[in-house]
Amino acid sequence: MMLNVAIQGAGNVSTEHIRAYMNNPHTRVVAIGSRTLEGAKKKADQMGLDCAVYDNYEELLKHPGLNVISICTPPHLHAQECIKAAERGIHVVVEKPIALNQEDVEAMAAAVRKAGVKSAVGFVLRWNPLILTIRKAISDGWVGRPLVVHADYWHGPQNLRPKGVQRSWEALAGGAMVQGGCHAVDAARYILGNDLITQVSAVCPGDEPKQKQQITVSTVNFSGGAVGKISASQRFYMPYVFNIEVFGDEGVIRNNRFYSKQWPGQHDFVTLPTIVPDSGDVDHHPFQGLIDHLVECIQTDTESHNSLEVAVNTHAACFAAEHSAANGSVPVSLV
Repeated sequence: MMLNVAIQGAGNVSTEHIRAYMNNPHTRVVAIGSRTLEGAKKKADQMGLDCAVYDNYEELLKHPGLNVISICTPPHLHAQECIKAAERGIHVVVEKPIALNQEDVEAMAAAVRKAGVKSAVGFVLRWNPLILTIRKAISDGWVGRPLVVHADYWHGPQNLRPKGVQRSWEALAGGAMVQGGCHAVDAARYILGNDLITQVSAVCPGDEPKQKQQITVSTVNFSGGAVGKISASQRFYMPYVFNIEVFGDEGVIRNNRFYSKQWPGQHDFVTLPTIVPDSGDVDHHPFQGLIDHLVECIQTDTESHNSLEVAVNTHAACFAAEHSAANGSVPVSLV
């Protein structure tokens, strides 16, 4: 069955969604929506598509035979767009963060659940080769019992185009942990088998604006018994860095460097050649894995490990971290 796809939003990230759909033999992009017809048409021309274009979301959802929609608009629009699509029986992919408050997140998950449609979130690092390798290494027992997980999302775009980029990032609500750190939170949960985060406490530098921190450092408790440190920054003057580390009672993983009892005679870390998540550029991210996964879930009537339902806890942890950091590191219980 060929799935008809619409793209809502015509920014940079939509390019990668479109490209992934074009490379999947079971999907075709039939419509693009944006704030303006000009913007939607420009994206269609850029991608070499002869498809319908819309500047009205309600009309986009009425496009004949629509099966799937990728929502690539700013986060404050995601909730209403996702809920409306689900109510029309359309499967949804929602970019991260999926919303800017927990009420919207839970409403989106409820709408998808009620409609019985499939969903996926733009946590593309779940298909990064290093993250997949770490997840399998943990499940295969390389580190024994995971005790501590570290994950860091450090992205300072102001060092690329100081004025323009800094203005656009300052306009984003939610803080660094919500806007980008959600990737680190999700990766930490994913490598532990989608463990729930049960408690969060966080700090930020004293000069950070309340509830809009550009630097947040959190400690978390996982339902499986491990603890973690997860940090996010949009303020450091540095290239993009994503760290993921796991410390267990029988081994340690530090990004692509492994040390384990399973390798007798090992005296130092072994570096595994793999693709690491070392770029913030969207064209470096494995969107193909995300889209191919959703298509398979639709075809096999299988729920995704990366669904909106799964993302509820990830976002709750992000919101809790920002709240804790803005309120004297007060612990926030999630379950």
